[in-house]
Amino acid sequence: MSKIKSYIQSINNKNEKVLSIFLTSGYPNKNNFVENAIEILENGADIIELGIPFSDPLADGPTIQASSQHSLENGITLKDSFEFAERIKAKTDKPIIAMGYANPIITYGYEKFIKDAYNSGIDGLIVPDVPLEEHDYFFDPLKDELDIILLTTPTSSEDKIKKIDFRSSGFVYCVSVTGTTGVRNTFSNDVFDKLEKTYNLIQSNKMLIGFGISNPDDVKKFSNYCDGVIVGSAVIKSLSSNRFEETIKLIQSLKQACK
Repeated sequence: MSKIKSYIQSINNKNEKVLSIFLTSGYPNKNNFVENAIEILENGADIIELGIPFSDPLADGPTIQASSQHSLENGITLKDSFEFAERIKAKTDKPIIAMGYANPIITYGYEKFIKDAYNSGIDGLIVPDVPLEEHDYFFDPLKDELDIILLTTPTSSEDKIKKIDFRSSGFVYCVSVTGTTGVRNTFSNDVFDKLEKTYNLIQSNKMLIGFGISNPDDVKKFSNYCDGVIVGSAVIKSLSSNRFEETIKLIQSLKQACK
């Protein structure tokens, strides 16, 4: 069993759902990013999803896109992201998952990426713009060192969901709604019907739900259909206000809803 899957299981064994928090690397301030990430983990986050800044993050909505652009303008590189991960891991054994896009990984170089990611303590990798059809070509060089986390969407067929489950390790990332990341005010009954079907199809992995989850009520709505939730845009939006104490209160409330 992978470290990430084992860790999620340990949280579920306490009758809790996992809380994974997305943070754009180096945002909003690279000088205190590591300290903020550690405090977020200490206040309820079970996993950090470390977003690698990229100029064209297709899966991300405007809030995360803006944070990615901000980090790029501040000079945040992949090397910086690995350094952040290493410093965070020096203070915690909770999983860190890198979320990035194919182009920066290819540009950085496969072998160098694998080596630096592994040595920094990163446990898993999400690359949303690599289709299932290119899975073996892109991920085979990486899979012995990192958990490879694939995504299902509301339009994924039953057969595709099963293939994604078979090829994923750590967990399956279930996208709750079509479109990009971002805060949503309502979810239709159809969303929950599809999530229930997907959750029942996932047999080899844990399943975490992301996209649109922004508050404790959302967490409670989705809890019956997953092993954990991923929250990104709401946290990034809170961080952009430069009131970190409010971000910590948000994390605490989200974790409380996971219990």
